[in-house]
Amino acid sequence: MSIETTMTSDVVGLVKPPPVSRRGFMSATAAVAAGYTLAAGPVRAEVITTDTSGLQAGDAKIKVGSEEMPAYFARPAGNTKAPVIIVAMEIFGLHEYIKDVTRRLAKLGAFAVAPDYYFRKGVNLTKITEIEDLLPVVNSKPDAELLSDLDATVAWAGSQGGDTTKLGIIGFCRGGRTVWEYAAHSGTLKAGVAFYGPPVDPANPLWPKSPLQLAPEMKAPVLGLYGEADTGIPVAQVEQLKAALAQNKKTAEFKLYPDAPHGFHADYRGSFRKEAAEDAWKQAQAWFKKYGVLS
Repeated sequence: MSIETTMTSDVVGLVKPPPVSRRGFMSATAAVAAGYTLAAGPVRAEVITTDTSGLQAGDAKIKVGSEEMPAYFARPAGNTKAPVIIVAMEIFGLHEYIKDVTRRLAKLGAFAVAPDYYFRKGVNLTKITEIEDLLPVVNSKPDAELLSDLDATVAWAGSQGGDTTKLGIIGFCRGGRTVWEYAAHSGTLKAGVAFYGPPVDPANPLWPKSPLQLAPEMKAPVLGLYGEADTGIPVAQVEQLKAALAQNKKTAEFKLYPDAPHGFHADYRGSFRKEAAEDAWKQAQAWFKKYGVLS
């Protein structure tokens, strides 16, 4: 099996969730109309929807080299010095859940930006129906390019009036891994929040170091939020990362949610666990406040 088609631990957690009743889900047509990705599986009818009242929100293009990277942003209307928070998406592309999270952060006072860093493949991930068809795109994204794209996102937010001295990043699933990677890369990041990001990678020359291997290089405090029932990320791996960070005297905290599967914050999926998701969101806010991203 090539790395391009490897089921990484985050993907295993997505495709092997605990059994769930299919009642209370949208039809595929309704899910697409609402802006969700079919490859993510059935979409819950009771998704969280955050409006744009009091916000400036919409699509943007971010200059990356000679190209333009699509992005979605949301910020408090009229606030030109809002703190900047990058939203690192799952493998499903820039779909409605990620956009809604961006608006939720804007409601908290942030200039939140979700960059579509898989754009170079010329494939709209939100239109793909099978996870297997996503893997060759997302698994071939080089870390060096990813980190450069995130730096460009920060620079763009700063050029739009965002306060990049108060910089945070939050990510989910593969985006949770991105949080750990960026925390080891960026010297300006104030804090990160990683939702169920894999601590260990399969062998891939495009991903030189996993979060676990990067433990000695972490430059910003990170909060790791994980589910004990995650079928792809064993608790032992989370504890291994926790120990490595402690050994290297890095600032990090972890919270494990009993009975919560991978994707427990994703309110559009059957993996959603309301109690864990709400607590994790509160923990994320408190973390960003503690380290000066949010006030």
